[in-house]
Amino acid sequence: MKVAVLLSGGVDSSVALKLLKNQGHELKAFYLKIWLEDELSFLGSCPWEEDLKFVEEVCETENIPLEIVSLQKEYFDQIVSYTIGEIKVGRTPNPDVLCNQRIKFGVFYDRFKGDFDKIATGHYADIEEIDGKFYLKRNPDKVKDQTYFLSSLSQEQLSKVTFPIAQLLKKEVRVLAENFKLPNMNRKDSQGLCFLGKIKFREFIKSNLGIKKGDIIDIDTGKKLGEHEGFYYYTIGQRHGLDLSGGPWFVVKKDTEKNIIYISNQEFIEDKAKDEFVVTNLNWIPEKPNKTNFLVKLRHGENFYNGTLEYLDKNKAKLKIDGKDTGAAPGQFAVFYDDKYCLGSGIISS
Repeated sequence: MKVAVLLSGGVDSSVALKLLKNQGHELKAFYLKIWLEDELSFLGSCPWEEDLKFVEEVCETENIPLEIVSLQKEYFDQIVSYTIGEIKVGRTPNPDVLCNQRIKFGVFYDRFKGDFDKIATGHYADIEEIDGKFYLKRNPDKVKDQTYFLSSLSQEQLSKVTFPIAQLLKKEVRVLAENFKLPNMNRKDSQGLCFLGKIKFREFIKSNLGIKKGDIIDIDTGKKLGEHEGFYYYTIGQRHGLDLSGGPWFVVKKDTEKNIIYISNQEFIEDKAKDEFVVTNLNWIPEKPNKTNFLVKLRHGENFYNGTLEYLDKNKAKLKIDGKDTGAAPGQFAVFYDDKYCLGSGIISS
């Protein structure tokens, strides 16, 4: 089988490459160069040169051909512009979800799909084919499972994707990296958004939206407690970065027209948590399910809610969860599961 392997420079994708090689597949590695790796390097240390160094070392060690593909314009047009636009209107974007859908398994897939049987990555997720349909399955590592970030993929995309570390725990991947003596076997996992690397998210926002001073108000008393540099630096549920005494304080509301951040003390925060949301842009991976009860993730991580959907139209539904969430905000993805299967997602609109 001819496989295109997307390498990031990290341990996960490198172990995926080695596993595929050991299975005897015909491989070619690709490193995707995306926006911000050159243009905003002045904001901080951008790790793409270090990433590429490890990618080249792994490919040289394993004698796998490597091609560097620049998708900087496509990434700006489809991911960065979306991120800036969402932040500008007070929503909370998740560019990592759309990076998978639009770039790795979108633009790249469209460009090279005729040359390979499969595209492989180091994602912690699995794919199962049942009666001609492809299902996305959770990884057994509850912390590392990445199905949340893959929940916007389509049937066509899943049919062309393979995840070689599908059923491995992170600690098992680390052991394999050591056993394989990969050049990056001791490299730490990367953190942050996929296009920022080590650049601070706040600095990225500042470079695009600047500073716009406004008031920080206690929503329970109406008292002004301080000033901020722009509502777009904050998201619902945020605790850090307020620099106020008498806390802990949490962001509970944003007035984007008046540029006001409303906060509440921990003593009152639970009263403002929500258990009902409207979700739009519904994407069902295999097909729209007959059931309305799901396990639901409102963010990447190991925690689920039990949830129920009431459809308002084809692409819109009301979501009711069995607990109250203090951090869910418009723009975030709600992802739906049936036990081990990730069925799809929607975007919280209110």
